[in-house]
Amino acid sequence: MTPITEVEGRRLTLTNLDKVIHPATGTTKGEIVHYYAVTAGAILPHLRDRPVSFLRYPDGPGGQTFFTKNPPPGMPGWVRTAPVPRSDDPGARQVVVDDLASLVWAANLVVEFHTPQWRAPDPGVADRMVFDLDPGPPAGIEECREVALWLRDRLAEDGLDAYAKTSGSKGLHLLVPLTPTPSPRVSAYAKALAVAGEAALPRLVLHRMARSLRPGKVFVDHSQNAAAKTTATPYTLRARREPAVSAPVGWDEVEGGGELVFTIGDIAPRLARLGDLFAPLIAPERPGSLP
Repeated sequence: MTPITEVEGRRLTLTNLDKVIHPATGTTKGEIVHYYAVTAGAILPHLRDRPVSFLRYPDGPGGQTFFTKNPPPGMPGWVRTAPVPRSDDPGARQVVVDDLASLVWAANLVVEFHTPQWRAPDPGVADRMVFDLDPGPPAGIEECREVALWLRDRLAEDGLDAYAKTSGSKGLHLLVPLTPTPSPRVSAYAKALAVAGEAALPRLVLHRMARSLRPGKVFVDHSQNAAAKTTATPYTLRARREPAVSAPVGWDEVEGGGELVFTIGDIAPRLARLGDLFAPLIAPERPGSLP
C-alpha cells in the first residue's frame, strides 16, 4: 500500500519507504525522508529562493544517477518554480524548494540538492562566493584543512568572512556572504585568489582542473561561482556509500585533527548543540564587498 501523508495541508504520496538506499548502513528511503523532515528548519533557509538542481539516485549510489535542472515529471502543481533562462531554452524553469511540503516531496525522489550562489529572481547576481577544495590522492582532509585556513586568512585581509562545511565526500567547501555582486566579478576574484593560493603554497594548491596535475594537491575549484554552476547545498545528503551529509563545521573543527565525516544520524544532535553554523550566510551582519 502506498502511504499518503499530509504536510502543511498538502497531500503527498510517499513510495517505497522500506527500500534500502545506502546498503553500507542499511539506510532506507523512509529514513532519508525523515532526515529532511527533522532538519527542515536548517536546510530550508539555504534552499529558499535558490533554483534547485537535483542529482537523483533512486536505486542508491551504486545504481543509476542522473543530474537534472528541469522539473521532474509528475511534479505537483503547488511546487514553486522560477524562470532560469538558458541559451538553449529561454523559457526554462527550475524547482524552488521553500517549504516543508516541497522538501518532503523532493526527498521522496531521493536526491542531492544543488543550488547556485544567487537567488531568484536575480540570476547572475551572487550573494555568496564558494571555493570547493577537492584533494587529489594521496592528499586528503588534512591538506584541505591547511588550504582552507590559508583561504580564510587571505579572505579576512580583504574584509571577507568565510564559513566551512564538509563536501559530504572527501573535501571541504568555503562560503563567503557577499553584498549582491555580478557573478562574473565574483568568478574573477575567486580565480585570482585560487591563483594566489597556488603561488603561496605551490606544493599543495592547484587552481587548474587538469587531472595530470592533481595527485597530492588540493584543487581550489573557483568555477562554481559562475552563474550557471551549482554547489551541494548545506545539509544535503550525498550519493555516497554511506549517507554522508554536506555539514557545516566550525573553524575549531577545521583547525583540529581527525576525519570530518558526518552522516544523517549526526546532524540533529549537532543542530541541537551548535545550531546552524551557517546561519550567518542567511542573514549576515556584515556581508562582504569585493575589493
